[in-house]
Amino acid sequence: MSTTVADQLLQRLREWDVDHVFGYAGDGINGLLSAWEKAGNQPRFVQARHEEMAAFEAVGYAKFTGRVGVCTATSGPGAIHLLNGLYDAKLDHVPVVALVGQTARSAMGGHYQQEVDLHTLYKDVASDYCETVMVPEQLPNVLDRAIRIAASRRTVTALIIPSDLQELEYTPPSHAFKMVPSSLDLTWSVPVPPADQLERAAEVLNAGSKVAVLVGQGARGAVDEITRLADLTGAGVAKALLGKDVLPDDLPWVTGSIGLLGTRPSYELMTGCDTLLVVGSNFPYTQFLPAFDQARAVQIDIDPTMVGMRYPFEVNLVGDAAATLRGLLPLVQRKDDRSWREDVEQNVERWWEVMQRRAYTSADPINPELVFHELSPRLPGNALVAADSGSAANWYARHLRIRDSIRGSLSGTLATMGPGVPYVIGAKFGNPDLPCYALVGDGAMQMNGLNELITIAKYWPEWADPRMVIAVLHNNDLNQVTWELRAMGGSPQFLPSQQLPEFPYAEFARLIGLHGVIAEKPEDVVPAWEEALAADRPCVVEFRTDPAVPPIPPHATWDQIENAAESILRGDTDRVGMIKQGVKSKVQEFLPGTKDEPPR
Repeated sequence: MSTTVADQLLQRLREWDVDHVFGYAGDGINGLLSAWEKAGNQPRFVQARHEEMAAFEAVGYAKFTGRVGVCTATSGPGAIHLLNGLYDAKLDHVPVVALVGQTARSAMGGHYQQEVDLHTLYKDVASDYCETVMVPEQLPNVLDRAIRIAASRRTVTALIIPSDLQELEYTPPSHAFKMVPSSLDLTWSVPVPPADQLERAAEVLNAGSKVAVLVGQGARGAVDEITRLADLTGAGVAKALLGKDVLPDDLPWVTGSIGLLGTRPSYELMTGCDTLLVVGSNFPYTQFLPAFDQARAVQIDIDPTMVGMRYPFEVNLVGDAAATLRGLLPLVQRKDDRSWREDVEQNVERWWEVMQRRAYTSADPINPELVFHELSPRLPGNALVAADSGSAANWYARHLRIRDSIRGSLSGTLATMGPGVPYVIGAKFGNPDLPCYALVGDGAMQMNGLNELITIAKYWPEWADPRMVIAVLHNNDLNQVTWELRAMGGSPQFLPSQQLPEFPYAEFARLIGLHGVIAEKPEDVVPAWEEALAADRPCVVEFRTDPAVPPIPPHATWDQIENAAESILRGDTDRVGMIKQGVKSKVQEFLPGTKDEPPR
C-alpha cells in the first residue's frame, strides 16, 4: 500500500511529538481521516462537538502544557467555525496550528460546494504563516514551518490541504532546483539584552524608592528571579490576569490582579509607586498603570514588537524574562528603607480580610463570592483551573488564591465567552494525571458548555485521573453585561437580551453519566464543593447564585457609582437587590471584625 500525503502528514506530526489533534470530521478532510484509521489513531484524534470547541481545546492544551496545540476541520463551514478559538490563541500569544481541508484543486475558482477563499479568511488570524499545500513534495517544509513559527512566535499558523491532494501518493522533495527540503528539531537561542542596556535599567530601579512590578504570562519561567528582585527593591508585585498563576498569592507582597477585575492593593501599588518594572506582560489598560509623569519605567519582553506600547518606558529590554533578570540582578542595589514594602503588605493583608467579609455577606440565595472563596483553599495544589468570561472572571481574579503549583487561565485578550469547558478538556488530554476545574457562568454554559459535557462523557472513562469539576454560576442572567450596562452606560438591564432560560445543569450531567451536585443555599456551598472534589467521575456542581451581587471594582470611580445609581432611577428590574448588595459589599471595606466570621 502506497503512502499518501495524508499518511505522511500524520507521520510528520508524530515525529514532532504531536500527541493530540482536536477536531471534527467532514468530507474536506476525508483523506486525513482515512490516514488516521490506518495509523491506529496516532496522533490521537479528539472529537469535539463543534469546530470552535476543537480550537478552544487546542488552546487549552497549549496553555496548560506549553506545547503546540493542533486542531483540524473540514473545508468551508468547518474552517470558518475554527476562527473564534484561533483568534483566542492569537491574541493570547498561544501556539496553535490549524489543519484545514479545501475543495479539490481542479474545482478551485469554480464556485464549488463549500469553496471558501481560505487564504483571505485566514490572512489575519494566521498572518505569520498560512499556506496551501499544492504538491506532495511541498508538505514537509510547510508543515515544519507551521509548527516552528507557531512555537517560536507563540501564534497561530494554518495549513490548507485540498481534498484531492490528501489522497495522492507522497513523494518527498528531491535534491533538485526549486525543491525545498526541511528538517525537524525545534531549538532557538534565548535572547539577553547587552550589558549597557542592563546598566541603564538598573540605574532606574536603583534611583526609585517605591518600586512596583507588574508580571504577565511571559514571566512564568522567572519566578525565582522576580522573587529575588522584589526582595532587593522592596517592591510589591501585581499580576496581569494571564499572569495570575505566575506567583503564589500567599506571598505577602503579591498584590493580586490588576485592572478592571483587579484588587485594591494593585491599584494602590500603581497609584503610589515612583518606579515601574513590567515583565512579560502586554497589559493594555493604561488607566490602571501609574500616571505618565509619575514613575520612571522599565520593560522586559521577549518580543521586540511588543515593547514600549503601554507606557512611556525609559528602558525597553528585549529578552527572555529569566535570563534578562539574571543579568540585571547583580546590578540592583538592596534598599534599606522597607517602609514602602510594609505599606504594600499591610494593604494586601487588609484586602484579603475584606474579600473574606464580602464572601460572607448574605445574598439571595448564594453570594457568588462565597463560592470562589470556599473553593480556593480546597483546590488541590496541582490543579489546572480555567475561568470563563463574564462575572465568573471577576470572582476568579479576586477570590481565587494561587498557591503551590496551581495553574490558571482564561480568554485574556479576546475575552470571548465559552472557552472554560473546552479549555479544561484540552488541559486534561495534555495532563491526564492532573485535576481540572472550569468556573463558568450559565450564559457560557448554555452557549456551548453543555455540548462539551458530551465530549467529557465520551472520553472520561479513559482518563487515569477522572477528576474534572465544572462549576456553573446559575443566576439566569448574562451578569457581566448587565453590570456593564449599569456601571458604564447608566442603563438598566434589558431583559430580552439578558435573561436566560432555566436549565437543570446538574441533572443534565447525571443524565449523560456524569456526577451532578446542586447548591441552593449558603450552607450547601462547602458540602457541594467537597462532594464534587471527591467524585469518582467528572462532576457538574451547580450553584444558585444571586445576580444582584455587584462586581464593582474596588477602585470604582464616582462616575461608575453614579451611572449604577442612574440605572436604578431608570427602573432596573433588580434595583432593590442591586442597592442592597452594592451597599453591603462596599461597607465590608470599612467594618472591623474577625477573619473567621461565618456566613450571615
